[in-house]
Amino acid sequence: MIKYIGSKRALLGQILEAVGAVAPRGGRVLDLFSGTARVGHALKAAGYAVTANDHNAYAHALGTCYVQADAERWAAPAARLLEDLQRLPPRPGWFTETYSQQARYFHPDNGGKIEAIREAIAGLHAEPELEAVLLTALLEAADRVDSTAGLQMAYMKRWARRASNPLMLRLPALLARPAAGPCRALRAEAEVAAAEVACDVAYLDPPYNQHSYLGNYHVWETLVRWDQPAVYGIAMKRAECRERRSAFNSRPGIGPALARTIAALRCRAMVVSFSDEGFLDRTALEALLRPRFHLRVIAIPHERYVGAKIGIHNPRGEKVGTVGRLTNTEYLFIASEAPIALPQAAE
Repeated sequence: MIKYIGSKRALLGQILEAVGAVAPRGGRVLDLFSGTARVGHALKAAGYAVTANDHNAYAHALGTCYVQADAERWAAPAARLLEDLQRLPPRPGWFTETYSQQARYFHPDNGGKIEAIREAIAGLHAEPELEAVLLTALLEAADRVDSTAGLQMAYMKRWARRASNPLMLRLPALLARPAAGPCRALRAEAEVAAAEVACDVAYLDPPYNQHSYLGNYHVWETLVRWDQPAVYGIAMKRAECRERRSAFNSRPGIGPALARTIAALRCRAMVVSFSDEGFLDRTALEALLRPRFHLRVIAIPHERYVGAKIGIHNPRGEKVGTVGRLTNTEYLFIASEAPIALPQAAE
């Protein structure tokens, strides 16, 4: 899966245990801010009927691939198409000019290859699930040859070593449909999805500071939407990165937005992931949850993403700002209308 700030790869065991403490195996789980769908994918593998939701197009594609699409239906046709797509020669155009020449996210050879494959996918007019599998394969292939420190707020002054590797498509790790039933992916604002989806447990991993995921991964948004947007700045961000603001990326806005979302949920239990780097502290989150739920809290020390160690550089190779702390604390808030059996959890 793609490099992603806030990825829960290292916390999957604890998250699955937390969900299992408040939901029956084979129950319905809503992953409300699904991002890369890493958690939704793990929940599907564990046998839950998962609904993955995210308002960004790239995240919806990942969720459709890793949560909604079933291996028994799509693995074989996707593998055949990926072989054909891999053989395409580069076809540089707007994407290559923007993200390989004006900006330097990808070596021009790979930029042209990405562009050729994306044009071909668009021309297939494939079923939504199949298209999502192909787009995910392309996103992940591009991620393996990018020239960033992990975020698309900037790119390296000199090409990263991996940027010279040839772009190679791989079939994503699709899962079979669980016995609990079909899974699905939605693209909606969190509060809307919360009100529409009935579930046994909701998993919430909301944005927690001023940095929006759209701004951090704007190239992936453009690659999926394939819309040649107006761009700005050295980073060539989509214009909507400064026009589309989320309350979750606002210190005064996040508390009310999260409270509304929690109130809208149609479930009897939830698991909330949050970092001590966020706009809300542990006390504030407990205050949102305790009036309605039994609550347990797990605190997990966690290394920050690799960019925190490297630092962010401008196109002249100069560090922008200074490196801060290298570890943080990730919290899992386990909330249920029924008592919670999780002996190792520390309140």
